[in-house]
Amino acid sequence: MEIYKCAHCSQIIYFENGSCVHCGYPLGFDAENLKLRPVVAFENETYTVYDQPEPTYRYCLNHGYGVCNWLVRADSPTPFCQACDLNSTIPNLSESEAISQWMVIENAKHRLVYSLLKMKLPLRSKKTDPEKGLMFDFLADLKGKPRVLTGHDNGLITLNIIEADDVEREKSRKNMKEPYRTLIGHFRHEVGHYYWDRLIDNSAYLEEFRKLFGDDREDYGEALQKYYKHGTPADWNRHFISTYASSHPWEDWAETWAHYLHIMDTLQTGFAFGLSLHPQIAKPEDYLDADMRQDPYEIKDFGRIISTWLPMSFAMNSINRSMGHTDLYPFVITPEVMEKLSFIHRVCYESRV
Repeated sequence: MEIYKCAHCSQIIYFENGSCVHCGYPLGFDAENLKLRPVVAFENETYTVYDQPEPTYRYCLNHGYGVCNWLVRADSPTPFCQACDLNSTIPNLSESEAISQWMVIENAKHRLVYSLLKMKLPLRSKKTDPEKGLMFDFLADLKGKPRVLTGHDNGLITLNIIEADDVEREKSRKNMKEPYRTLIGHFRHEVGHYYWDRLIDNSAYLEEFRKLFGDDREDYGEALQKYYKHGTPADWNRHFISTYASSHPWEDWAETWAHYLHIMDTLQTGFAFGLSLHPQIAKPEDYLDADMRQDPYEIKDFGRIISTWLPMSFAMNSINRSMGHTDLYPFVITPEVMEKLSFIHRVCYESRV
């Protein structure tokens, strides 16, 4: 994720900021240019970007709930920004904690949408493209009803809003023996299923996908039953990024896709901060040096990206341990997983619109 500077006072500002903490100017995210900008009130609740008399904008309608700081062109036919226009169902705002949960969810979802826009992937709402569009349902468990399961179905991503509760999410992580479970991780995984449908299925990439990930025609329901009954093969970590990735080729793709987005967004943050890693004790052949001199979203060669990620993940894990926490990135990228990540990067790079 990028960091930004207020065009009025040059204060560093962050993606979720609604106003500059130094000069007080209201801030709005311009999705067309992927920039967070100070805005000036114009007329009829419209705004212009600081020092730019045109065009005029409105805030997304969800700005009124404090869950969105994105701008919409004043002449836009929809009152929602590009991220919020993907919502089909939001939490019941009459319930206690609903807005605070929704804010956490939207922060993660807006970061996801930023990444998809930065990657220049096709991104359409089901409101305008019912067959190939993307949409989100944020649902709560109801007494006497089946538990809401987070998942994907033909472009509709359902998220159980309990995942916005850190305590409940940690309980689920421990119960399912997962090394890592985050809200943005859910979004990245589920949108991976969506982009398998959009970028891989019935495409020129399908045969290569099957060579790397396995045959997607394997019965999905049976594969999951087998996974939950018998667990993972003993050597799973040679072939997969996670245990769940071993359950079916679709899940292998979604898990690997999520890790690809983890890598890209984290490295972009490192680039934004100008990070450079040169461990004093390391030798050149240890491959722990890294200079983040280019936005990873603009790098075509995935080898260059991963050569920076390995030192950065080692440094992040070391810092976390110094703070008494578990590893921030508790995963090992093997040669087979590397090949899958490289394939995903190539597909995304060649699918830019």
